[in-house]
Amino acid sequence: MADLKQFAEQLVSLSVKEVNELAQILKSEYGIEPAAAAVAVAAGPAAGAPAAAAEKTAFNVVLKAAGPNKLNVVKIVKELTGLGLKEAKELVDGAPKNVKEGVSKAEADELAGKLKEAGAEIEIA
Repeated sequence: MADLKQFAEQLVSLSVKEVNELAQILKSEYGIEPAAAAVAVAAGPAAGAPAAAAEKTAFNVVLKAAGPNKLNVVKIVKELTGLGLKEAKELVDGAPKNVKEGVSKAEADELAGKLKEAGAEIEIA
């Protein structure tokens, strides 16, 4: 029993990078999809393991709802994304949808501001 407890303590103290490496080894060498990897990462900081506080650098601008001025939102989406009118309308009609992915915080805030001004409900993720 002591060996299992020691093994569990080693798992909990893994860094995020080490958990990812372990997941790759389990997948490539043993054909195991480790669903528990996320649990180990989440359990690490709670158990007192040091966690690297990585700052998020890429954001997604998500259109949650078009709001009352759908036509204005379609126009803004078309302008911001470079999509055609039909594609922009489909994106707006299919909300919630990502309008832009992997943009900087400043760009995400700017896009969200324009869309909110047009009446859309926006989330930055």
